[in-house]
Amino acid sequence: MRTLICILILSITAFAQEAPKPNNDNPVTSFNKTAFNHVQGWILSSAEKMPEENFNFKPADTVRSFGQIIGHIADAQRMFCSGVLGEQVAPRNVEKTKTSKADLIAALNESSTYCDKAYSGMTDASGTQLTKFHGRDMAKFNVLTANVMHMVEHYGNLVTYLRIKNIVPPSSEQPPAPPEKK
Repeated sequence: MRTLICILILSITAFAQEAPKPNNDNPVTSFNKTAFNHVQGWILSSAEKMPEENFNFKPADTVRSFGQIIGHIADAQRMFCSGVLGEQVAPRNVEKTKTSKADLIAALNESSTYCDKAYSGMTDASGTQLTKFHGRDMAKFNVLTANVMHMVEHYGNLVTYLRIKNIVPPSSEQPPAPPEKK
C-alpha cells in the first residue's frame, strides 16, 4: 500500500510540474505562450526523431526538404518575434545555409529561446500595442498568434514527411502508461 501511495504522489507531482498553471491575470497571452511551447516541442521532437540522412528528403521536387522546413521555421520565428520585441535582426537564412541535423536543431533552439522572450514578456494589456508587421500595424498579440499558426502549418508538413518515413510524429505518440495497480 505504501508503494502505491508513493507512486501516486510521484505521478501527481510529475503531472503538476508538466501541466501549465493557468494565469488568471493574463489568460489570453498565457494560452498563446502555452500553445507556442507545445507546438515548438513537437517541432523540435520531430527534428530529433528524423534520422540525419533524411533531412534532405522531400516527397516532391517542388517542396522544401525536411531540413529546409526546420530552417524555415527557425528563420520565421525570428522574423515574427523581432517585430514584437522591437528589434531589427539580420536574416540568418538558415533554410538556405544549414543542412546538418545538428546545425538545424541548434538554429531551431536559438530561435525558440529568442521567441520565448517575446511570449514571456507579453501581457494581455501589452499584447494590444501595435507594431509594424509586413508594413501593416498589428497588435503584438496577433503577430505572436500568427507565429503559432505558421508553426502549426509547417508541423503538418513535418508530420507527413515523418509518416512517409514510417516514424510516428510526436503529436501521435502514446502517452506513458499509468503506473500499474498492485
